[in-house]
Amino acid sequence: MNMKKHLLFQSVLVLFTVQTLKAQIPITKDLEKAIEKAWNKSSKLKNQHYELEKLENQRKGVLNKYLPHVSATVAYAYLDNDLTIDVPTKTTPILGIDFFEGETTFSNRAQVFHAGLNASMPLFTGMQIPNGAKAVEQKKQGTAYLLEVEKDQLIKEVINSFDQITLLNEAEKLIADSEKRLEKETIRVEKAISLGLAIPYDRDKIKYAALELHSKTIEIKGKRKLLYQKIQYLTDLSIEEIENTKYNLEPYLLSDSSLSIENKHELKALESFKSAQNYLLKKEKGSYFPTLGAFASVSHSSLFDFESNTTLGVGPINKDVSLKVNELTLSPNWMVGLALKWDIFSGFERKHKVEEAKINIAQMDNTIKDTREKLGLLLQQQYSNYEVATEKIAIAEQLQKVSENNLKMAIKQYQEGMISISERLEAENETFKANLNKVSSLIDQRLAAIETVITTGEINQYLTTND
Repeated sequence: MNMKKHLLFQSVLVLFTVQTLKAQIPITKDLEKAIEKAWNKSSKLKNQHYELEKLENQRKGVLNKYLPHVSATVAYAYLDNDLTIDVPTKTTPILGIDFFEGETTFSNRAQVFHAGLNASMPLFTGMQIPNGAKAVEQKKQGTAYLLEVEKDQLIKEVINSFDQITLLNEAEKLIADSEKRLEKETIRVEKAISLGLAIPYDRDKIKYAALELHSKTIEIKGKRKLLYQKIQYLTDLSIEEIENTKYNLEPYLLSDSSLSIENKHELKALESFKSAQNYLLKKEKGSYFPTLGAFASVSHSSLFDFESNTTLGVGPINKDVSLKVNELTLSPNWMVGLALKWDIFSGFERKHKVEEAKINIAQMDNTIKDTREKLGLLLQQQYSNYEVATEKIAIAEQLQKVSENNLKMAIKQYQEGMISISERLEAENETFKANLNKVSSLIDQRLAAIETVITTGEINQYLTTND
C-alpha cells in the first residue's frame, strides 16, 4: 500500500513539475549543429528551395508582362514576278484606235529592304496580371510552409537517433556490470564445485547467462553501426564527431495550455493555397473586361533597283516599254497609338474557367475544415501519449530501485544457499531490463513530446540551446 502511494506521489510530482515549468525542448550546441547540418544536407529541402525559386521566377514573369515588349525586325528580299493586267479596251472616237486590247504582262524585278523597331505594353488587363502574380506568391508561401514540415521531421529524426545511441550506451554499461557480477559468481561457483559444495549445473547456468549477454553485445554493435550510418546520412557527421557529440538525456517539459494547432505548417499551407485560388478566381473574372495596350514603332522601308518591262499595243503598233526606279524609300516611319481588345463572346470558355475556380475554392474549404478537425484530434492523442509517457518515467525509476534491491538480496541469498542459481540469474536479468526500461521510458517521453510539439507547428519556438 505504501509503495502505491509513493508511486502516485512520484507521478503527481513529475506532472506538476512539467506543467509549472516553462515548456521547452533543451538541446546542446552539438545537437543544434547536427540539426543544422541535416537541414543543409537534405536533398528534399534543397529541392523544395529550388521549387520556391521557380515560383518566384513565375511571379516575376507574370509582373514583367507590364514591361514593354520591344522587338527589332530586319528583312531583305529580292522580287522577281510577272504582273498580268486585263482592263477593258478603249477605242478613240476620232481615230478608231484601240487601247489596252487584250492582256498586258509586266515583268518586274526589284530589291526590298526593311528595318523596324517595335514596342508594345499592356496598360489595363482587367487586373489579371496583379491577381495572377498574387496567386503565385500565395502558392510560394504555401510551399514554404511545407518546407518547414520537412525541417520539423529532420529535428525529430536527429534527436531520436542520438537518443537511441544513448540507449545503446546504457545497455553496454549494464551488460558490463552484469558480466563483472557473473565473473565473480563463476569464480565462487568454481571454488564451490572443487569443494563439493556446488554442482556443474550452476556453473553452466552462469555460462549460459554470460553467453546471452555476449549475444546482446553483438546485437548492440550492429544496431550502433546502423545508427551511425543513419546519422551520417542525415548530417554528414564523421564517426568521431558523432561519438564526441555532447548530449543530455532529460525529460522534455510541455504545458497543455500552450498547445494549439493554429500555427501548424500544413494548415497554414492550405490557407495559402486557398488564397491563391481566390486570386485565380479574380484573375479569371478579369478576362471579362477589355484589355488596353500602347504601342510604338519606327521603321525604314526601301525599294531599289526596280525594273518593270512590258509591251504596250496601240492599234497595230506594239512598243516595248521599260520602267525603272532607282530608289523608293519610306523613312523614318513613326507610329504611336493605343489598341483596345475586348473578347465579347468566347464560346463560354471564360464562364467554365470561373466555375472551375469556384469549385477549387470549395474543395479547398472542405480540405481545410477536415484537416483542422483531424489535427485537433491528433494533438489530443499526442498529448495524451506524452502524459502517459511522463508518468511511466516515475514508474520506471521505482522499478529500477526495486530490481536493484532485489538483486542485492538475491546475491546474498544465493551465497547463503537460500535460492537457486536460476532465481539468482532471474534477478540479474530483471535488473538489466529495469535499468534499460528506465532509459527507454525517458526516450519514449522525449519522442512523444517532440511529436506533440510538431503537431502544433512550433517546435522551433520550443528548442532552447544549452552549453
